[in-house]
Amino acid sequence: MTRKKAKDTLEHLGAEERAQVLHELLKRHRDLRGEANEIAKSLIDDVSVDAIAEEIAYLVGSIGVEELSGRAGKQSWGYVEPSEAAWQLLEESIEDIRTDMKRRFEAGMKPAAEKICQGIVLGLQEVDGTNSDGALGWAPDFPAESAAWSLSVLLGLYPQGQRRAAGKRIICGVEEHTDDWLEMLERVVNEAVKKKQRGRR
Repeated sequence: MTRKKAKDTLEHLGAEERAQVLHELLKRHRDLRGEANEIAKSLIDDVSVDAIAEEIAYLVGSIGVEELSGRAGKQSWGYVEPSEAAWQLLEESIEDIRTDMKRRFEAGMKPAAEKICQGIVLGLQEVDGTNSDGALGWAPDFPAESAAWSLSVLLGLYPQGQRRAAGKRIICGVEEHTDDWLEMLERVVNEAVKKKQRGRR
């Protein structure tokens, strides 16, 4: 007689419940913390620039007329210009990825954060100049300005003396595909360096 396979309760848990199980397990077995940290590091450091770029291009490019019309025009608090609504929607669409970039940096995963930044820049470059009836059509400057802002945000997290080197690494990873933006990206790096110099006075 074959034994019945034990039910795997973990398979039926949601993400939050699994996190609670992990927390309790590490509390009971502190010797597993080092191994858990190694696994966490490998997960958090596993970033594909191309995958990030593809996701950014999709998120930004897929905001259509219906979403825009739902945010623009007469609202309960007043009138919202279509261009303002477009910027809000576009910014919201990539905010989670930019937050993830900062999270990884703060977790000590600087290379992963730099890869995310490169992916953001490449994804925005891909949709730059798109002829769209949706949000991008009302905010044609968004891709370039958001790319510059994303780079600026990441460089601002670095100690002042490391910003130029970090900026060069990030630009080096995207320069083949962002010829039109190189000057802009280099200006962002130079501005970060100027902030460092002002901070020393």
